[in-house]
Formats: sequence, C-alpha cells, structure tokens
Amino acid sequence: MPDRLTSLELTFLKAESPATPMHVGTVDIFEPPVHGDEGFDYESLVALIRDRIAFVPRYRQRVQQIPGRFAGPVWVDDEEFDITFHVRRSALPRPGTHAQLLELVARIMSRRLDRARPLWEMYLVEGLEGDRFAIIAKSHQALVDGNSTVDIGQVVLDATAHPRETPTDTWQPDHPPSALELLAGVFADATRNPSAVLELARAEMTSLTGSSSVREVIGDVVGSLVAQRHVQESSLHVKTSGQRRFTTVQTDLEDYRTIRAAHGGTVNDVILAVVAGAFRAWMMTRGEGVGPTRSVRSVVPVSIRDDEDEEPTTSLGSRVIASSVNLPVGENSPVMRLHQISYQTKVHKDTGRAVSARSLVGIAGFAPTTLHALAARVATTTVRPIDDVVITNVPGPQFPLYAQGAPMLASYPVVPLMPGQGLSVGVTSYDGKVYYGLNADRTAMPDLAVFAQCVTDALDELLDTTKGSRNRASRGRKKPRTSTTKKAGS
Repeated sequence: MPDRLTSLELTFLKAESPATPMHVGTVDIFEPPVHGDEGFDYESLVALIRDRIAFVPRYRQRVQQIPGRFAGPVWVDDEEFDITFHVRRSALPRPGTHAQLLELVARIMSRRLDRARPLWEMYLVEGLEGDRFAIIAKSHQALVDGNSTVDIGQVVLDATAHPRETPTDTWQPDHPPSALELLAGVFADATRNPSAVLELARAEMTSLTGSSSVREVIGDVVGSLVAQRHVQESSLHVKTSGQRRFTTVQTDLEDYRTIRAAHGGTVNDVILAVVAGAFRAWMMTRGEGVGPTRSVRSVVPVSIRDDEDEEPTTSLGSRVIASSVNLPVGENSPVMRLHQISYQTKVHKDTGRAVSARSLVGIAGFAPTTLHALAARVATTTVRPIDDVVITNVPGPQFPLYAQGAPMLASYPVVPLMPGQGLSVGVTSYDGKVYYGLNADRTAMPDLAVFAQCVTDALDELLDTTKGSRNRASRGRKKPRTSTTKKAGS
C-alpha cells in the first residue's frame, strides 16, 4: 500500500494558507561550466533532474486524499508526471542585475505549490550579468523529512566539475489505488497500528487549533495573553500578507573566524551576534526603543547527535531540534552581545549531543538545502506567539560545488515565514563565504534593504573590536555595494 502522510506532514498541509506558503527555497547562482563548449541551458537542467530524480522518488509522487477524508492522505505516483511542469525557464533582460533576480525570487516564493502535482518547482533564470545564471528551487515542508526524502538540491550538485555517473532510470508509475483499495488500506493500518487513529486525530486538532493537546490549547491561550504586550512592542510581529520581499547579504567566513579567535564562542555564536547587532541598528532607524532589557526572541534549529550514534548520517530527520536564543539587542557593546549569546548556546553544547560543523559538512553528498528544510520544519512546529524570528544557520562545504560542470558561486536559503512574523533569516556558509537570505513580508518590511545593510555594519562593528581588524584590506574584503542592496529591497 502507498505510504501514508505522517501527522506532521498533514499538519503542514493543513496549516498552509495564502498568507503563509509552507515551502522552503534556495537561490543558487552559477557561472558557465569550466569544461566543454556546450554551456548550461534549460535542456541541461531538465536532463540533470531527469538523471538524478530517481534518488528522491517522493519528488514524483503527489498527495492522494482518502474517500470521505476520515483518514490521512497517502503518497501515490503521479501517472501524469511531467518534469517540464516542475522545471521551468525564466530570464531577466540582459544584463540582469542582482536586484532584478531578488524581485523574481520574491514573486516565485509568494506563490503556493499545486496540490494536484508533486510539491516542488525549480526555475532556471538566465540573463544574469557576467553570463551567469541562477537556479531557484522550492519544496514543500511536507516533502522533505530527512529520512526517506532529502531535498532535490542535495542530489543535483557534485563535488567536482565532472558529473558523477548515475544508473539508468527505468521508473514507471504505479497505477493509483482505487477508492476501495484506499479504504482497505485504512482498515489494515488501523488493525496493525491502532494508535495511528489517535495520531490522525491529534493532527486534525493541530490543524484547527495550532496545538496537539487540550493542555497545549489552554497553554496557547495563556501564552497569548502573556505575550500580547511583547508582541505589541515588536515591529517583527505583523499581520502576514501573501506577498514577500527577499534580499541577500554576502560576507567573508574568515571575518567570523577572526572574531571567534579574539572573543571565543563559535562561528554560529558570531553569526547570531551579527544578527542581534543588525536588529538593534534596524530598530533604532525605526525609532523603536532599545533599552537595556530589550531582546529579540529567536528560534534557532540546531543539529544533534542521536544517543546511539557517534556520527550523524544522511538520515537527519530526527537530528534537528529547536533552540531558543534571546538576542540581546538592548546591549550596547557588540562584544558583550556575543558573550551573552555564547553563554546561552553553551547549554546546548554542554549536553554532548551537539554536532560540529565539521561533522555535518563531512556527510557524504551533503548539501545545505536539506538541513534548511529540516530546520524550517522544526521551527514551524515549535514557534510560539511570543517568538520574534526564525534563524537557520547551516554550514556548507568549503570547496566549490557544481551542477553539470557549472561552478556554484553563491547559495542563499529562503526560509518561510511563520504566521504573524515579518522576517525569517537563513544563513549558509559555503566555499569561504557566509550567505544570508532575508525573507520578509512585503507590506510589513519595506525597509528590508536597511536591515541588510545593518547586517554588514554589525559584522564590521564586531570585526573592529579585534586586533586583526587593521589587516582586513590585505584579505581583499570588500563591502557590498550599497546601490545594489537598496535596489534589492525596493
């Protein structure tokens, strides 16, 4: 019988609305292949996906409802699967600017996926300045669980410019089960696992109330009353619209290592301190109060090691948990902000279950897209009304990756917004750089470009506190062009 959607996957489907699409995205920028004269075009991307999609069979399956909907839906093969429907072509007027690309990303990410088809899309965007191109991908949160299914971005990238050999794909879709077969499957599941009925009921309750037990329902009511004052004081809590605004920030990984060496903590701590400094400066531009006790409540998914495992594997679904970090935006000293954040994250590290960045990057075939998807899943199920922002930080490989021989120059995550939140922050470190993807509600954050500039300013502020700050020019560090950043948020 077909696999039945879990209660968590069902919750993602039912929680989706026009204002809160439940998909995770990435924006990868490439330059033409270094070998061969054929270049990279739409046909190349379609051929690449066709060769690799066998590694992610869920990407050829759609959601099938049970007659009467008294049981959870199942995954079935899409008999009419059309790869050209999911892999699409777009272009910018040459030479396309980065700001124009970001406007296209915002519009693509604002649209929900078609429930009648497999829940993913990928766009080849041609015409970028410098003869570059971009690949925009989005996958529904119900799709990527880190166990049976990884993100498709994990299988299309190679560690060398020479694509790896893949076996011949002989896939043929199974005939979809009839209504009678679907009903028989429900009774069989109930016989084998009676608790599945209760699990489905809990999922239905979650979709209606946002909580999975009566205690949690009452807790949500009380928590909402307690959080009401905090929410009213924070410009990060908004009435989420269906439209998005997206911009990016590119920084040097070596700068974070310099700060870590001077002040302690981890690179992740430094990134959170930079985000805290950016929030402080951005709030001041808005005329908001940043008194000594002011903080931004962030949900930061982190990777853990299972008790029985010494090293993480590619089955990462149960190895990502949510951690709460209060970003001390009321603290004037950037170094003290870093120390306060390091103190909070040390609790997680002291458990002995924390997975190091080196271990994550060492996973065979690892690409950051899967962990960003898992982090977003965890954040969606754990975020509270009082939480201000979701921050996902995933370490990537410090060497180039390739798509059909085309070198990937940059990779920006697009983390979905939770209901009532105006901004999400995705961070990926890759090949010596740290890339920020800032996804915001279009109406609530018209000044997203200002926040992006505050990120680079906060990094500079921390870097200036280190003895090595005088040597930045020798490393060739360049500040992002202000004009480009402003256009991105316009």
